[in-house]
Amino acid sequence: MFRSLTVILICLMTVPFSASGAELTRLGYGRLINNDLLGDLRDRERTGSFSSSRVWGREWDGNLPHAAGAIVELRFGLEVLAPDRLNNPRLGSRPWAGALSVGVHTHFERDSIEFAMGASIYATGPQTQLGELQQEFHQLIGAPAPSDRTLAGQIGNGFYPTVLIEAGRRFDFGATTSLRPFVEAQVGIEDLVRAGFDLTIGGVGQQELLVRDTTTGHRYRVIKNDDVTGFSWVVGADIAHVSSSTYLPRDRGYVLTNQRKRLRMGVHWQSERLSAFYGLTWLGKEYSTQPDDQIVGSVRINYAF
Repeated sequence: MFRSLTVILICLMTVPFSASGAELTRLGYGRLINNDLLGDLRDRERTGSFSSSRVWGREWDGNLPHAAGAIVELRFGLEVLAPDRLNNPRLGSRPWAGALSVGVHTHFERDSIEFAMGASIYATGPQTQLGELQQEFHQLIGAPAPSDRTLAGQIGNGFYPTVLIEAGRRFDFGATTSLRPFVEAQVGIEDLVRAGFDLTIGGVGQQELLVRDTTTGHRYRVIKNDDVTGFSWVVGADIAHVSSSTYLPRDRGYVLTNQRKRLRMGVHWQSERLSAFYGLTWLGKEYSTQPDDQIVGSVRINYAF
């Protein structure tokens, strides 16, 4: 299954996108790694994920185009969700789950409102082979690994088409400070509506295309302005109502919390050749029997050769 998704991803990456008769060129690439070992040093719940985005378009002048489809993003995702104890889960703790996703999104602006919308296909279950991957990696580094019993109870094989729409508006306060409230809706792997904001203080990240990470809500840089150096500080928060979650099935007795909350902060740094990001995100409880909330860390390091 993992090899099948990889083949699909490679094929999508090599498609010569075009719009209005003009061929699109690659404008940027971004990625973000999340892991709770980078945060509160524990290994459970939203334990690890990876997001990667490649973007094509005709040009980038620091502003979103007005036409949907003028910017095309190919997004790949991987996420592992785990019970509170990998080798001996507590009663009521979440089931182990692994998910791979690939999707196509577009970004545009209408009447000062920024839109991001697209569709993805998620694959879950043993077919992803993420359980075996986590077992082998944890054994390699000497960390507790998910037991065979834990993996036997994981979320089963399935495919979940998922549609995601976000709308936000940026308010600028001078050249280096911006506030961006947003709303978001998703139907598919999880059905939810969400509202929140992102505050950026600093020049790094301004007039760039940023993509929101699903797990933490951090926005990672995809089309970058390499002329700006220094630091930017980011702070954000959001709250969601989740009506359905593949990861927490009702038929297994899981009851979703009324609200799902996230608080995040981070720092971007960029020099002439090297750029980096580190962030922390507090994730509130997602289900009624969840033992505790958690803090995950996010990182990206990039060197321009």
